[in-house]
Amino acid sequence: MKRIALVTIGTQGDVQPYIALAIALKDRGYTVVMGASEEFEPLVTSLGIEFHSLGPSIQAFLRQSRFENAMSQSMLINGPSLLRQGQQIAETAARAAWAMCQGADAIVINMNTSFGIDIAEALNIPAIMTALQPLNSTSEFPISMYYVADDLGPALNKLTYTAATVQQAYWNLPRNKLRRELMGLEARVMGGVFTNTDGSPLTTLYAYSSAISPRPHDWPQTAIVTGYWTLRDTSGWEPSPEFKAFLSAGEAPVYIGFGSMPFGAERNTRILKEAVELWGGRAVVARGWGGIDPRDLPDNIFAIEKAPHDKLFRYVSAVVHHGGAGTTSAGLHLGRPTFVVPQAMDQPYWGRRVYELGCGPKPIRLRKLTAETLAAALQDLSSNSEYRRNAADLAEVLHGEDGEAEAIKVIEEVMENYRPRAVKLRKIRRSKRPKKSALRTAG
Repeated sequence: MKRIALVTIGTQGDVQPYIALAIALKDRGYTVVMGASEEFEPLVTSLGIEFHSLGPSIQAFLRQSRFENAMSQSMLINGPSLLRQGQQIAETAARAAWAMCQGADAIVINMNTSFGIDIAEALNIPAIMTALQPLNSTSEFPISMYYVADDLGPALNKLTYTAATVQQAYWNLPRNKLRRELMGLEARVMGGVFTNTDGSPLTTLYAYSSAISPRPHDWPQTAIVTGYWTLRDTSGWEPSPEFKAFLSAGEAPVYIGFGSMPFGAERNTRILKEAVELWGGRAVVARGWGGIDPRDLPDNIFAIEKAPHDKLFRYVSAVVHHGGAGTTSAGLHLGRPTFVVPQAMDQPYWGRRVYELGCGPKPIRLRKLTAETLAAALQDLSSNSEYRRNAADLAEVLHGEDGEAEAIKVIEEVMENYRPRAVKLRKIRRSKRPKKSALRTAG
């Protein structure tokens, strides 16, 4: 029975798709081992998947004041320290993954765990790269991980992807250290997250729908859009009696949540309360650590502690959120009009795609959001029938896809066609013994 290792680190949205893939692989008959940060162990093991911790909670890393200062004030001042911490997180994860992957027949990794390329090389097994947003370079749009503009033209669009190359050079520092010390390999010469050490392209699986983000025409054949890997809720969640009472007291509310980056709770809550008052409708908001303070909310705003999006969104008429890939998928799978308030990373890209698909208003960055602009977006969401029609049509397409099955088909092809390579081990330099004559002279 083939053993497949899945290696990922990040917040919930970075991990849940891989849990969905792990379940599908297990159902297919594979032995699966999954590595992620420690807070995901209860969820993964409850689903019958073998789990290995790759280090402490990423959420704890995001909660620190230095991270919030970098996001809201200055990345130039706070960035270097965060990058050093990020290197340490990556090194800890890589050492744990090296132990976890012993005996595996293939490794599935993502950009955050690109050290898996080195592990696969040392173990002489195939590595399959994955991503939750488009990352291979293209002339069709700028890099999705760093917001620069919607479109800079073919030449400049392509040029923006050098940012990822520069970032990868920074992450290669701990990787090369581990290649030498842990795996007995020479330093990595070829850069990038989409190539093996010898420069040959890695098969890359994109876990989203081409109906939402069409595959660029200038991508290599090794870049494959599979459709979403969706982890469906198995907790049996149901609305609480209090939430049921709120739902029955009026028309369906709009969901408002700002995701898993805990920045600016006081400001966000003030904007939320003022916007809903201006709008005059009803809202359900996410509590927890996503940047909203649930205390002292008016009667037309219900604060919910925690709920799976694929269940909760069934009870709302539209959704307002940060634009994470997973939350965007959940709303569109249920045909909900969507307004994206992005903060960072790929969130502006998904917000732009929702807007371009006609499923919601133009996105507004969270730091530029005001009570007035949020109120206008809520009014637009709740009254624009075109958003609702386009979202419903898109949901029908999404329900016809099976991203996990498509991904497994490609993984199996990679494993079947893989041919072991000659592993270039690091040369161990031995100090030369001095000649006897030299020893006599020195004496």
